[in-house]
Amino acid sequence: MYKRIPWRSIAVITILLVTISAITIYLIRNPKLFELLKNTSPIVVALIFILYLLFILSLAFINDATLKLCKQPIKASESLLVTMYSSVVNFFGPLQSGPAFRALYFKKLHNVDLKKFTLATFAYYIFYALFSGIFLLASSITWWLLPLFAAGFSLVFIYAKTRPYTLNKIKILNLRFIGYLGIATLVQILIQAVIYYVELNSIISGVGIGQVLAYTGAANFALFVSITPGAIGFRESFLLFSEKLHHISSGNIVVATTLDRAVYVTVLIFLAIIIFATHAQKKFTNLDK
Repeated sequence: MYKRIPWRSIAVITILLVTISAITIYLIRNPKLFELLKNTSPIVVALIFILYLLFILSLAFINDATLKLCKQPIKASESLLVTMYSSVVNFFGPLQSGPAFRALYFKKLHNVDLKKFTLATFAYYIFYALFSGIFLLASSITWWLLPLFAAGFSLVFIYAKTRPYTLNKIKILNLRFIGYLGIATLVQILIQAVIYYVELNSIISGVGIGQVLAYTGAANFALFVSITPGAIGFRESFLLFSEKLHHISSGNIVVATTLDRAVYVTVLIFLAIIIFATHAQKKFTNLDK
Protein backbone atom coordinates (compact mmCIF):
# COMPACT_ATOMS: atom_id res chain seq x y z
CA MET A 1 0.00 0.00 0.00
CA TYR A 2 1.30 3.46 -0.94
CA LYS A 3 2.44 5.56 1.99
CA ARG A 4 2.79 9.32 1.89
CA ILE A 5 6.31 10.58 2.31
CA PRO A 6 6.49 12.71 5.48
CA TRP A 7 7.96 15.72 3.68
CA ARG A 8 7.26 18.11 6.55
CA SER A 9 9.09 15.95 9.08
CA ILE A 10 11.97 15.54 6.66
CA ALA A 11 12.09 19.34 6.20
CA VAL A 12 12.14 19.90 9.97
CA ILE A 13 14.97 17.42 10.52
CA THR A 14 16.92 18.87 7.59
CA ILE A 15 16.58 22.44 8.87
CA LEU A 16 17.67 21.37 12.37
CA LEU A 17 20.72 19.48 11.10
CA VAL A 18 21.75 22.29 8.73
CA THR A 19 21.35 24.95 11.42
CA ILE A 20 23.22 23.02 14.12
CA SER A 21 25.99 22.11 11.67
CA ALA A 22 26.29 25.71 10.44
CA ILE A 23 26.52 27.09 13.99
CA THR A 24 29.07 24.44 15.00
CA ILE A 25 31.24 25.11 11.94
CA TYR A 26 30.96 28.87 12.46
CA LEU A 27 32.10 28.62 16.09
CA ILE A 28 34.99 26.30 15.15
CA ARG A 29 36.15 28.72 12.47
CA ASN A 30 35.82 31.64 14.89
CA PRO A 31 37.59 30.48 18.07
CA LYS A 32 37.27 33.89 19.73
CA LEU A 33 33.49 33.57 19.63
CA PHE A 34 33.71 30.05 21.01
CA GLU A 35 35.87 31.37 23.86
CA LEU A 36 33.23 34.01 24.62
CA LEU A 37 30.63 31.29 24.86
CA LYS A 38 32.82 28.96 26.91
CA ASN A 39 33.79 31.72 29.36
CA THR A 40 30.24 32.84 30.09
CA SER A 41 29.92 33.63 33.79
CA PRO A 42 27.94 31.08 35.86
CA ILE A 43 26.15 34.06 37.39
CA VAL A 44 24.92 35.07 33.93
CA VAL A 45 23.76 31.52 33.22
CA ALA A 46 21.93 31.38 36.58
CA LEU A 47 20.29 34.75 35.92
CA ILE A 48 19.07 33.65 32.49
CA PHE A 49 17.78 30.41 34.04
CA ILE A 50 15.73 32.36 36.62
CA LEU A 51 14.45 34.76 33.98
CA TYR A 52 13.26 31.83 31.88
CA LEU A 53 11.36 30.47 34.87
CA LEU A 54 9.65 33.88 35.09
CA PHE A 55 9.02 33.63 31.35
CA ILE A 56 7.20 30.29 31.87
CA LEU A 57 5.22 31.92 34.68
CA SER A 58 4.16 34.72 32.31
CA LEU A 59 2.93 32.08 29.86
CA ALA A 60 0.79 30.64 32.67
CA PHE A 61 -0.83 34.06 33.15
CA ILE A 62 -1.46 34.24 29.39
CA ASN A 63 -3.01 30.79 29.59
CA ASP A 64 -5.21 31.96 32.47
CA ALA A 65 -6.32 35.07 30.55
CA THR A 66 -7.12 32.96 27.48
CA LEU A 67 -9.36 30.64 29.51
CA LYS A 68 -11.10 33.56 31.21
CA LEU A 69 -11.97 34.87 27.75
CA CYS A 70 -13.54 31.46 27.15
CA LYS A 71 -15.52 31.78 30.39
CA GLN A 72 -13.72 28.75 31.81
CA PRO A 73 -11.13 29.76 34.42
CA ILE A 74 -9.03 27.07 36.13
CA LYS A 75 -6.85 26.95 39.22
CA ALA A 76 -3.55 28.82 39.03
CA SER A 77 -1.62 25.65 39.93
CA GLU A 78 -3.24 23.72 37.08
CA SER A 79 -2.61 26.55 34.62
CA LEU A 80 1.07 26.58 35.59
CA LEU A 81 1.38 22.80 35.29
CA VAL A 82 -0.28 22.76 31.85
CA THR A 83 2.01 25.60 30.74
CA MET A 84 5.09 23.72 31.93
CA TYR A 85 4.04 20.52 30.17
CA SER A 86 3.02 22.25 26.92
CA SER A 87 6.32 24.19 26.88
CA VAL A 88 8.23 20.91 27.05
CA VAL A 89 5.97 19.33 24.40
CA ASN A 90 6.23 22.40 22.18
CA PHE A 91 10.04 22.18 22.11
CA PHE A 92 10.70 18.44 22.15
CA GLY A 93 7.49 17.25 20.49
CA PRO A 94 6.70 17.12 16.76
CA LEU A 95 6.51 20.56 15.11
CA GLN A 96 5.00 23.32 17.30
CA SER A 97 2.57 21.04 19.16
CA GLY A 98 2.13 23.03 22.40
CA PRO A 99 -1.00 24.99 21.37
CA ALA A 100 -2.67 21.85 19.99
CA PHE A 101 -1.97 20.03 23.26
CA ARG A 102 -3.53 22.85 25.32
CA ALA A 103 -6.62 22.93 23.10
CA LEU A 104 -7.08 19.16 23.48
CA TYR A 105 -6.47 19.26 27.23
CA PHE A 106 -8.98 22.04 27.93
CA LYS A 107 -11.57 20.48 25.63
CA LYS A 108 -11.29 17.05 27.28
CA LEU A 109 -10.99 18.08 30.94
CA HIS A 110 -12.87 21.40 31.07
CA ASN A 111 -15.16 21.24 28.04
CA VAL A 112 -13.77 24.50 26.66
CA ASP A 113 -15.33 25.45 23.34
CA LEU A 114 -12.63 25.07 20.68
CA LYS A 115 -13.97 27.99 18.66
CA LYS A 116 -13.73 30.32 21.63
CA PHE A 117 -10.30 28.96 22.55
CA THR A 118 -9.05 29.47 18.99
CA LEU A 119 -10.32 33.06 18.92
CA ALA A 120 -8.79 33.80 22.31
CA THR A 121 -5.48 32.31 21.17
CA PHE A 122 -5.70 34.41 18.01
CA ALA A 123 -6.17 37.51 20.20
CA TYR A 124 -2.95 36.58 22.00
CA TYR A 125 -1.08 36.30 18.70
CA ILE A 126 -2.39 39.73 17.67
CA PHE A 127 -0.97 41.26 20.85
CA TYR A 128 2.26 39.31 20.39
CA ALA A 129 2.67 40.57 16.83
CA LEU A 130 1.72 44.14 17.78
CA PHE A 131 4.18 44.45 20.65
CA SER A 132 6.91 42.63 18.72
CA GLY A 133 6.42 45.02 15.80
CA ILE A 134 6.74 48.04 18.08
CA PHE A 135 9.88 46.55 19.62
CA LEU A 136 11.31 45.81 16.19
CA LEU A 137 11.00 49.48 15.23
CA ALA A 138 12.12 50.74 18.64
CA SER A 139 15.55 51.80 17.40
CA SER A 140 14.10 53.84 14.54
CA ILE A 141 11.12 55.60 16.16
CA THR A 142 11.02 58.40 18.72
CA TRP A 143 11.68 56.81 22.11
CA TRP A 144 8.91 58.66 23.96
CA LEU A 145 6.24 56.99 21.81
CA LEU A 146 6.83 53.69 23.64
CA PRO A 147 5.81 54.84 27.16
CA LEU A 148 3.01 56.91 25.56
CA PHE A 149 1.65 53.77 23.92
CA ALA A 150 1.98 51.84 27.20
CA ALA A 151 0.12 54.61 29.08
CA GLY A 152 -2.69 54.62 26.50
CA PHE A 153 -3.03 50.85 26.69
CA SER A 154 -3.16 51.04 30.52
CA LEU A 155 -5.99 53.61 30.38
CA VAL A 156 -7.98 51.34 28.08
CA PHE A 157 -7.44 48.44 30.48
CA ILE A 158 -8.52 50.50 33.53
CA TYR A 159 -11.65 51.65 31.72
CA ALA A 160 -12.44 48.10 30.64
CA LYS A 161 -11.93 46.79 34.17
CA THR A 162 -14.33 49.31 35.68
CA ARG A 163 -16.93 48.82 32.93
CA PRO A 164 -16.66 45.24 31.67
CA TYR A 165 -18.97 44.20 28.86
CA THR A 166 -19.04 41.90 25.85
CA LEU A 167 -18.93 42.85 22.19
CA ASN A 168 -20.12 39.84 20.22
CA LYS A 169 -22.53 36.94 20.30
CA ILE A 170 -20.10 34.30 21.53
CA LYS A 171 -18.97 36.61 24.36
CA ILE A 172 -15.26 36.30 23.70
CA LEU A 173 -14.34 39.99 23.60
CA ASN A 174 -14.72 40.91 27.25
CA LEU A 175 -12.50 44.00 27.42
CA ARG A 176 -11.50 43.33 31.00
CA PHE A 177 -9.90 40.01 30.10
CA ILE A 178 -8.65 41.31 26.75
CA GLY A 179 -6.74 43.92 28.75
CA TYR A 180 -5.46 41.23 31.10
CA LEU A 181 -4.30 39.17 28.10
CA GLY A 182 -2.59 42.20 26.54
CA ILE A 183 -0.71 43.09 29.72
CA ALA A 184 0.33 39.46 30.28
CA THR A 185 1.62 39.32 26.70
CA LEU A 186 3.54 42.58 27.15
CA VAL A 187 5.11 41.22 30.35
CA GLN A 188 6.12 38.05 28.49
CA ILE A 189 7.87 40.04 25.75
CA LEU A 190 9.53 42.36 28.27
CA ILE A 191 10.95 39.32 30.07
CA GLN A 192 12.25 38.07 26.73
CA ALA A 193 13.88 41.47 26.16
CA VAL A 194 15.57 41.31 29.58
CA ILE A 195 16.85 37.81 28.80
CA TYR A 196 18.33 38.97 25.50
CA TYR A 197 19.79 42.05 27.19
CA VAL A 198 21.62 39.86 29.73
CA GLU A 199 22.84 37.48 27.02
CA LEU A 200 24.06 40.19 24.66
CA ASN A 201 25.77 42.22 27.39
CA SER A 202 27.58 39.11 28.59
CA ILE A 203 29.14 38.91 25.11
CA ILE A 204 29.58 42.55 24.09
CA SER A 205 29.52 45.70 26.17
CA GLY A 206 27.46 48.79 25.53
CA VAL A 207 24.40 47.21 23.92
CA GLY A 208 21.63 49.81 24.00
CA ILE A 209 18.04 49.24 25.08
CA GLY A 210 16.77 50.21 21.62
CA GLN A 211 19.02 47.58 20.07
CA VAL A 212 17.75 44.90 22.45
CA LEU A 213 14.10 45.81 21.82
CA ALA A 214 14.63 45.61 18.03
CA TYR A 215 16.50 42.31 18.51
CA THR A 216 13.60 40.97 20.59
CA GLY A 217 11.01 42.00 18.02
CA ALA A 218 12.92 40.33 15.19
CA ALA A 219 13.41 37.13 17.20
CA ASN A 220 9.71 36.98 18.10
CA PHE A 221 8.46 37.18 14.51
CA ALA A 222 10.18 33.85 13.81
CA LEU A 223 7.36 32.25 15.83
CA PHE A 224 4.86 32.82 13.03
CA VAL A 225 6.75 30.88 10.36
CA SER A 226 8.68 28.33 12.39
CA ILE A 227 8.13 24.58 12.10
CA THR A 228 11.19 23.61 14.15
CA PRO A 229 11.57 23.25 17.95
CA GLY A 230 12.24 26.64 19.52
CA ALA A 231 12.24 28.22 16.03
CA ILE A 232 15.77 26.86 15.51
CA GLY A 233 17.11 28.18 12.23
CA PHE A 234 14.22 30.58 11.73
CA ARG A 235 15.05 32.87 14.66
CA GLU A 236 18.66 33.09 13.56
CA SER A 237 17.55 33.95 10.02
CA PHE A 238 15.20 36.70 11.21
CA LEU A 239 17.93 38.17 13.42
CA LEU A 240 20.46 38.13 10.60
CA PHE A 241 18.06 39.71 8.09
CA SER A 242 17.14 42.48 10.56
CA GLU A 243 20.77 43.32 11.45
CA LYS A 244 20.37 46.88 10.12
CA LEU A 245 17.65 47.50 12.71
CA HIS A 246 19.34 46.15 15.84
CA HIS A 247 23.00 46.49 14.71
CA ILE A 248 24.09 43.24 16.38
CA SER A 249 26.77 41.46 14.32
CA SER A 250 26.24 37.95 12.94
CA GLY A 251 28.97 36.51 15.15
CA ASN A 252 27.40 37.89 18.31
CA ILE A 253 23.98 36.64 17.18
CA VAL A 254 25.37 33.11 16.86
CA VAL A 255 26.94 33.21 20.32
CA ALA A 256 23.88 34.79 21.97
CA THR A 257 21.38 32.37 20.41
CA THR A 258 23.57 29.37 21.26
CA LEU A 259 23.78 30.50 24.89
CA ASP A 260 20.04 31.20 24.92
CA ARG A 261 19.08 27.77 23.62
CA ALA A 262 21.47 25.95 25.93
CA VAL A 263 19.95 27.58 29.00
CA TYR A 264 16.37 27.25 27.76
CA VAL A 265 16.79 23.52 27.10
CA THR A 266 18.19 23.17 30.63
CA VAL A 267 15.10 24.94 31.98
CA LEU A 268 12.81 22.60 30.03
CA ILE A 269 14.67 19.55 31.34
CA PHE A 270 14.27 20.98 34.86
CA LEU A 271 10.52 21.39 34.27
CA ALA A 272 10.27 17.86 32.86
CA ILE A 273 11.92 16.49 36.02
CA ILE A 274 9.36 18.33 38.17
CA ILE A 275 6.49 17.00 36.04
CA PHE A 276 7.68 13.39 36.25
CA ALA A 277 8.65 13.67 39.93
CA THR A 278 5.09 14.71 40.78
CA HIS A 279 3.63 12.08 38.41
CA ALA A 280 1.73 14.89 36.66
CA GLN A 281 2.45 13.37 33.26
CA LYS A 282 -0.14 10.67 33.95
CA LYS A 283 -2.83 13.34 33.77
CA PHE A 284 -1.63 14.45 30.34
CA THR A 285 -0.83 11.15 28.63
CA ASN A 286 -4.41 9.81 28.80
CA LEU A 287 -6.09 12.64 26.85
CA ASP A 288 -6.67 10.52 23.77
CA LYS A 289 -8.62 7.87 25.67
